[in-house]
Amino acid sequence: MRGSTFALMITCAALMIGSAFAQGIVVPGDSDGDKIVSAEEMAAAEKLAQEGKLSADDLQEIKHIHEKYPINITDSANRTVTIYKPVKRMILQGTFSYEPALILKAHDRIIAVTNAAQKEFFFIPGMMDKPTIGEYNAIDFEKVIENRPDVLIISPSKVEEAETKLKPIGTTVISLRFNDINKFEAEFRNLARILDENDTADEFLNWRNDILEDIREKTADIDPKKRVYNEYTDIQWTTGSKTSGIHDIITLAGGNNIAGDLATPYYAEVDPEWVVMQNPDVIILPDYTGNLTGYSVNDETKAKEFLELVSNRTGLKEVAAVKNGRIFVLHGHVGWIGRGGGEIGVCYCAKWLYPDIFKDLDPEALHEEYFEKWLGVPYKGIWAYPQAS
Repeated sequence: MRGSTFALMITCAALMIGSAFAQGIVVPGDSDGDKIVSAEEMAAAEKLAQEGKLSADDLQEIKHIHEKYPINITDSANRTVTIYKPVKRMILQGTFSYEPALILKAHDRIIAVTNAAQKEFFFIPGMMDKPTIGEYNAIDFEKVIENRPDVLIISPSKVEEAETKLKPIGTTVISLRFNDINKFEAEFRNLARILDENDTADEFLNWRNDILEDIREKTADIDPKKRVYNEYTDIQWTTGSKTSGIHDIITLAGGNNIAGDLATPYYAEVDPEWVVMQNPDVIILPDYTGNLTGYSVNDETKAKEFLELVSNRTGLKEVAAVKNGRIFVLHGHVGWIGRGGGEIGVCYCAKWLYPDIFKDLDPEALHEEYFEKWLGVPYKGIWAYPQAS
């Protein structure tokens, strides 16, 4: 709400901001400081509007708050968090949180970003012009305060610190991680409620779930499933184990991650001899470097040369995947199902693993739809090599 309107409301003594202002929280239309627009306060706002002392837009905002707020959610730190008014300014700490927010049309509400998010999502219009708040794992709270967000989305481990530092400016701290396939839908719906984009959430989840369900149905009875070794392109002999994003991608695509039973969480270092003994049918190489695949990559040469190097590496050149030419690079942007966009990674992998079953599946067409319909940007680049066709 405009500052002039607040001044007028205070002067009229009809809708005083009250004690909420002292705490850094201002709810338009709230005069008694409880952060809720009651029926009486709504009536007072309508009277001011009739007298020409409150604009139609301001009245509509107060009415919206009266009808829909407060909103309570249970966040990823198992805290009950209350939202008292529409979120117009937000900051996201975790890089995985950005895609869900962009899908939910929050482009203009994201007012500052981490360095990592700016680097990864440089292709989102306006991203490079937003102020930065430091690294995702070491954000600068002073810079957060300078930007005065209504909401900060942050990891559970940072909640207590964030609440202490941001309480004076009234920022609501919410924990949403977007790194767990089993929690994605609940977290996505929570974010949609925060952003008042429930219809968009329904539409996206229907689109996403239709894609995944089709793949599940077609791979459910495959036995044995293709055995898959995954290795990160920048770290030799390091593989995603059971709790990694690439494990979920492979599993949802109907594959058997040979590292799926390893005890090490997320990632595991493995011996070349172990990989040879497992004799994988397919090798998938998640690429987070941005050199082989990505939005700015238009030449397949580097990816092709990289696959040739890996295929000739001692310890891999004798396994079935290499002998049969079943070795692929997949960009990390679509390599984690819990973040949004991961369903596209499942499509690429399903096509690679079972090309005969998924003859009609066009991963790149779905990827283009994801970019242009859901992220709101043109589809460009090379995200998988060789392309699943």
